[in-house]
Amino acid sequence: MVFFHRPVMVEEVLNGLKIMPDGIYVDCTLGGGGHSEAVLKGLGSGGRLVALDQDSEAIAAAGKRLAPFRDKVILVRENFTQLPEVLKRLGIRSVDGIIFDLGVSSYQLDNPARGFSYQYDAPLDMRMDQKHGKTAREIVNNLPVAELAAMIRNYGEERWASRIAQFIGEARERRTIETTGQLVEIIKKAIPAGARRKGPHPAKRTFQALRIAVNRELEILNDSICSAVRVLRPGGRICVITFHSLEDRVVKDLLRRMAAPCSCPRELPVCVCGGKKEVRLITAKPLLPCETELEENPRARSAKLRIAERLE
Repeated sequence: MVFFHRPVMVEEVLNGLKIMPDGIYVDCTLGGGGHSEAVLKGLGSGGRLVALDQDSEAIAAAGKRLAPFRDKVILVRENFTQLPEVLKRLGIRSVDGIIFDLGVSSYQLDNPARGFSYQYDAPLDMRMDQKHGKTAREIVNNLPVAELAAMIRNYGEERWASRIAQFIGEARERRTIETTGQLVEIIKKAIPAGARRKGPHPAKRTFQALRIAVNRELEILNDSICSAVRVLRPGGRICVITFHSLEDRVVKDLLRRMAAPCSCPRELPVCVCGGKKEVRLITAKPLLPCETELEENPRARSAKLRIAERLE
């Protein structure tokens, strides 16, 4: 299967980064290499891009796509939580811009073998790094029902989380839940028929919750964004694309705190807490895909882009 991922809001990201020909940039979520390719096209001979991904298939495929730029790009198989360590190994102290394109790539969704999609029957995996961590199968079959319900509710914002968890608990007592197809059928039985006829696919929210839990997506996001901001040079930009409200809320709240860290009571005339501003918000509200992009790429419809600039 060809690894292809159509990058979202490419022009907005490039404008947000203010690409300099001799700058050093980081793509923390390489995926199919779309954003990386766009950045590399704007770099001169002195420019460099470091591109990270924990998915070995993404690294292999992007290596082919970015082969024409091999003198300017360094591909690293690593989770973006390790960004400071990666830059240290490469002898890079600071960078001019960083991209996060969060969530699952089109390739991962469309490849049945990865188990991310409720559209295909496949082994329950959902790991972005297939060498490490618990699979979705392990979580579905072993997590206590009450914790399973909380996970589906908190990470999937699923109204029927308790019923779904209860049905999963009953089903796994009869036999182990091995595939996405089995799980989808259980979810459909758990959600009342009237609710299934409205809104998105009945399994969408539960699958989102499982994917977030398997890959610790929200757990690692806060520290990763903070670490990324702190390796930016003054004036350097960070661009973060999110695809669901939970991610966007984390990014929005974090960047706002870094832009206005004062914790003093409002009645005090001057700040005494010593909170130091680290960024300036470039986007007070997130940028959204234009209508043309949505027509060409419906998967972009939930994307939001937030941009901030490192201060002195």
